[in-house]
Amino acid sequence: MRSIQLSARLLPTALIAALAVAACSSDAVKPNPTPANFAGLGSGSPGDMSVTRMGGADSGLVFGIGKGAKEKESSSSGGGFGGGGIGVNAFLWRGALDTIAFMPVASADPFGGVIITDWYTPPGTSGERFKATIYILSRELRSDGVRVNIYRQVLQNGQWIDASVADSTVGDIENKVLARARHMREQLQASS
Repeated sequence: MRSIQLSARLLPTALIAALAVAACSSDAVKPNPTPANFAGLGSGSPGDMSVTRMGGADSGLVFGIGKGAKEKESSSSGGGFGGGGIGVNAFLWRGALDTIAFMPVASADPFGGVIITDWYTPPGTSGERFKATIYILSRELRSDGVRVNIYRQVLQNGQWIDASVADSTVGDIENKVLARARHMREQLQASS
C-alpha cells in the first residue's frame, strides 16, 4: 500500500519533468544536411564553407537566455554562416587534419578551430620528437586563415629538452594545409 502512495506522489513530478525536457528539446533536434561524401564539412552547397552544429545558433545557451531577439532572428534567418555554424572554414579544418594525419591527434576542437597533436617520433630517429598545434582562424579559405606551431624536443642524457624548429618548417606545413584545402574545394566544385 505504501508503494502505491509513494508512486502516486511522484507521478505528477515525473510528468512535469518529462514535459519540461520535451519542450526544451523540440527546437534543438534538427536534421543533418551534410552530404555523406563530406561528413562534417557543411551543408554541401558549393559556396557554403561553414560547418553546422547540432542545436542551432543558441544551443549553447540555457533556453536561449542571453541572446536578444534581433540576434536570434538574424541567426535563424541566415544572417550568419550556416545559421549557427562554427567559426572556421571546413576546408581548412579538413586540410589540417589530412596534413597531420601521420601524427597522433591528442585533441581536435572543431568549434574553436584548434587541433593539438601528441608527440611524434619520426621513423628511424629515436632522439627527436615533434608536436603540433594548428589554429584555424577564418571562415574563409584564405592564406592567413591557418596558423601552425611546431614544437621540437631532443633527447639529452635521458631528458627531453626543447629545441628550435626552422621557420621554413612551419611555413611548409601551413602551405600544405592550404594546398589540401584548395584541392578539396576544387574537387567539391567539380563534382557539383
